Amino acid sequence: MGAQLRVYRRRIRSVQATKKITKAMELIASARIVKAQNRLHASMPYLTQLVDAVSAAASHASDVSKHPLTAQAENQVRAAVLVITADRGLAGAYSSNSIKEAEALTRNLDAKGMKVVPYVVGRKGVSFYRFRNRVMGGEYVGFTDQPTYAHAKEIGEDLLKAFMTPTAEGGVDEIHVVYTNFINMASQETKVRRILPLEVVDEVMDKSDDGGKNNPFPLYEFEPGPEEVLDALLPRYVEQMVYLSLLTSAASEHAARRRAMKSATDNAEELIRSLTRAANAARQAEITQEISEIVGGADALSA
Repeated sequence: MGAQLRVYRRRIRSVQATKKITKAMELIASARIVKAQNRLHASMPYLTQLVDAVSAAASHASDVSKHPLTAQAENQVRAAVLVITADRGLAGAYSSNSIKEAEALTRNLDAKGMKVVPYVVGRKGVSFYRFRNRVMGGEYVGFTDQPTYAHAKEIGEDLLKAFMTPTAEGGVDEIHVVYTNFINMASQETKVRRILPLEVVDEVMDKSDDGGKNNPFPLYEFEPGPEEVLDALLPRYVEQMVYLSLLTSAASEHAARRRAMKSATDNAEELIRSLTRAANAARQAEITQEISEIVGGADALSA
């Protein structure tokens, strides 16, 4: 066997081993996407009911605009940005897209005269900010592919503590979250959402429907009162929004990793076919050369 043919066959074996790894990672990511989707769908009813309860309490509160979690600061000095990335790589541009969106948001807030304090989820984002020697308000790693409510609660408590702290003592006036929204298996979108202060919208009900009859408005009784209920619900609302962002980002991470590993497997198959053709050509060249040498030797002996 010639040296060139041995090189081709060694490369083919190496690519085949890599293909097995990428195929296994693709199958694992496919299985984890389903679990992540189920957890995401299971959390939606609770969030829906929580939003309805917060809306009801806010509509009955005497002056919701003065609540600490809904009041807009007159002079906004500092903002917290929660950036959700991945702990592991091999997920395409998943983490880099979140970081790029966070950088764009940072520039936008800087233009408004606000200092940004990043709170980073995932080792990829933490490495990005550490490499640039940027001070982070919080680092959360080790759970991006399977987040739990306990992780969201820890992050939410840190963000609430920073929001309730005066800016003169290192607190923040706004809290934004950068996450990847899971649309379907083939499409994910990086989004930015402001979670604090909450925006309260006054909505006018149209009472001309149903033939001119008044639309019934549900009656609620709050104990001890709507303000106290709002105080209890708003922190839970913030934690649930963080949890939802972690869940949809986890599903997006698995989808991005599955897509990247499928692309790597397809590329490995194409490379194996190319190397096989090159190896066959090298083997044919060696056979042709050997035949030529035999024929040439026979002619020399018969001369």
